[in-house]
Amino acid sequence: MRPTTIAVNARMLLKNRLDGIGWIAYHTLKRMVQEHPEINFIFLFDRKYDKEFIFGPNVTPYVVFPPTRHPVLYVLWFQIAIPRILNKLKPDLFLSHDGLITLGAKYKQLSVICDINFFHYPKDLPFAYRTFFNFFFPRYAAQATRILTISNFCKNDIVKSYHTNPDKIDVTYVGVESSFAPLPEEKQAEVRAKHTDGKKYFIFVGSIHPRKNIVGLLKAFELFKQKSGSDYKLVLAGSFFWGKKEINKTLEEMKYKNDVIFTGRTPDNTLRELLASAFCLTFVSYFEGFGIPLIEAMRCHTPIISSNVTSLPEVAGDAAIYVDPFNIEDMCRGMLTMYQDETLRNSLIKNGIEQYKKFTWDASAQGFWSSIQKTLSQ
Repeated sequence: MRPTTIAVNARMLLKNRLDGIGWIAYHTLKRMVQEHPEINFIFLFDRKYDKEFIFGPNVTPYVVFPPTRHPVLYVLWFQIAIPRILNKLKPDLFLSHDGLITLGAKYKQLSVICDINFFHYPKDLPFAYRTFFNFFFPRYAAQATRILTISNFCKNDIVKSYHTNPDKIDVTYVGVESSFAPLPEEKQAEVRAKHTDGKKYFIFVGSIHPRKNIVGLLKAFELFKQKSGSDYKLVLAGSFFWGKKEINKTLEEMKYKNDVIFTGRTPDNTLRELLASAFCLTFVSYFEGFGIPLIEAMRCHTPIISSNVTSLPEVAGDAAIYVDPFNIEDMCRGMLTMYQDETLRNSLIKNGIEQYKKFTWDASAQGFWSSIQKTLSQ
């Protein structure tokens, strides 16, 4: 009797380019591969892979042409190339951390849908991407044997938006690296001296993308500067995706634009230092499936200003000041409150130390494995 074989869409495992979904794939796959040596894993890459992603001797890698750099290539990869190789390999399950699966497949499929922001805010994406996502994802939700998502908000959203049976959807939270940790004040001062001329700063961590509400954050920071008269700065740590034109236009109109610092994509160690040395995390997205930077901030003992929408209150709990991401005045109010109320700030830090204990990669991997077992048994 041959061992159970699980094929995995591994295209998001990119050396030095892991994003939110990439980190989820990395941490859950690494643990499942190492904890289940009896399982044969087939990792399907769309380009040359790094050996660090081959997590054990029970992983067999394949490079499947073409590289998926455009929605048209997504279709070719998932509807032609992947079925061709899987029909030969005959896995018991196809697991896809970015949600993309094969329509019409005869094998069982577990689709990990982290959020459906494109359904609610299609104009935040270029035409080709929003057209692809909104055509295929309702069909993926219907086709998948099971769906795994990362918050109860997302589960309810998929059920409501795609009329999916809730019994088909599993929820497991994700975790963060234990290397996110507080820094001594002397080290924080060194980080501030290096990046912000020694000034305290608010920080945003994540992709520079319209749904992250960067324009709103910039406007709220400008208003905060006007009302507070402080010398605080704003650091935005992340790579640009879309929406750069509108961000540049907003910056041009700002009096305090010289107090705004874009780091671009930063090395992991630098990001951890920046977050642990920040006065506050300002995470005011208007749509999130989870919000990993919230947990990273809690581990660093950095207090949080968070949007009061989608999954964010579920994740941040009592560790954040909540604001309306569609209201510049309210976001500014949150920043002023954090600036003026040291007692509240310390209370948020204390609450965060308890809240982040709910989120670990070990628990996440266990949740993924449980969902895989349910899918295999169907």
